[in-house]
Parts: sequence; C-alpha cells; structure tokens
Amino acid sequence: MPARNAPSSVAGKASARGGGAPRESKKGQRDMTFFTWLATLVLTAAQVPATQQPQRFDYQVRADFFAGVAGDEARMNEAMDLCERTLAENPKHAEAMVWHGAGAFVRAGQAFQKGDMAAGGQLFGRAMKEMNDAVALAPDNPGVLIPRAAVLFEGTRAMPPDTARPLVESAVANYEHVLDIQAPIWPTLGDHARGELLFGLAEGSARLGRLDKARRYFERLIKDAPTSGQAPKAEQWISTGTLPKSNGTSCVGCHK
Repeated sequence: MPARNAPSSVAGKASARGGGAPRESKKGQRDMTFFTWLATLVLTAAQVPATQQPQRFDYQVRADFFAGVAGDEARMNEAMDLCERTLAENPKHAEAMVWHGAGAFVRAGQAFQKGDMAAGGQLFGRAMKEMNDAVALAPDNPGVLIPRAAVLFEGTRAMPPDTARPLVESAVANYEHVLDIQAPIWPTLGDHARGELLFGLAEGSARLGRLDKARRYFERLIKDAPTSGQAPKAEQWISTGTLPKSNGTSCVGCHK
C-alpha cells in the first residue's frame, strides 16, 4: 500500500502507568486527536450493563496501549503481548483481537513514516483483517466496535478522499450501531460519553458530505450533552460549517 494511504502514528509523552492521559507533541496534534476518539471507547464501554461486559479487557490493556501510541515501544509490546496471550487461550476473544489489530494499525503508521513500505503494508493489511474479524465475532459489542472506528477515523485523515471514504463510511456505521445499542441506557450516560459519541458521528458525517445528518447529530449533541467539551465545537460548526482546531489536549478523565 502506498505511503500516502497509511495511517498516521501519534507522537507525545506517555503518562505514568495507570494514571492520566498522554500528552501530544505539536507534531502529533490533529483536528480530532486519536486519544479523543479512544476516550469514547473507555467511556461508552464502561456504561454497558455488566451482563454484556463480563470481562473488562480494556482495563487490562489500555494504559500500556495509550503509552505505546504515544511512543513508548516497550509499553506497546506489553499491550500486544497481553492480546496475544489472551488470543492463545481463546482465539475468538473479540476484544483482544480488535485491540491487537489497533496496535498493528499504529505500528503500520510508524513503519510508513520511517519509509518501510513493505512492513507498513503488511501491518496495515493485518490490522484491517483483525479488526474486521473481531467485529464479525462480536457485532454488538461496543468494546469492539468503537476501537475499530476510532483508528479508522484517525488513520484516514491523510488518505486520498476516494481511498478514505469507504473506511470512514464503515467507521460511521460502527458508531451508529453503538448509538442504537446504547439507546436503552442513553439517559444514564454522562454528558462526556454522549458528547464524544455524537461528535464522532457528526464529524464523520460531515467528512462524508452528509451535512444534513451532521447537523442533526451536532444539534442532538448540544441538546443531550450541553456540558460536554464538544458542545462549543458543535455550536461553531452549526454557525460556520467548520470546526476549531484542536489545542492538542486529551481527555484525562477517560483514562482513569
């Protein structure tokens, strides 16, 4: 796969183990950061009833994964090793599979940035297969749907539009399914969790040129999550049709 189609890795400093969120360097800033998308994973998965979440695999893997995304290769190795051990015991563990695929996706971006096209292409193909297989195994699990959507949203930003579009469409579909799944518990979710999910849907719809749908999601965000940090961005988009640039901060509360 050409380098221009590669997902981008995220630079930054990792937080202490089990502590707050990593900080991005200036080089790693995006209009919507990778960490903000993954914040949705932690918040929304945490709100799924216990009967649907017998094991919180994300609690075990996420601190090392976030540190690895921020550049700590040793911590990324720990996250990947945990996924591999879990999959060795249960080859159909969908959450371990999707996190492993997400790790391969990050490593693909790092390989492409170093100019290693062969390794990057192999890792990217493996990442997509693992994340797709995980969704096939657990199509109604937000803990599987959201990390896949998150990495696709971020990784497609540097791709040519024709290449990115089907991946963005797939990511939006993942988020829309999460919204449907969480309808029964939606009133119990906090503004932050609701705001992050609705912002992802709105911004993704805007990227696809579905401006009417984007407006509806932004309006719902303002109504359902008025104290969310995303509400001012939604108001700006409704007023101007553009989103403010990220200041590079990430969601500390999502990684506790």
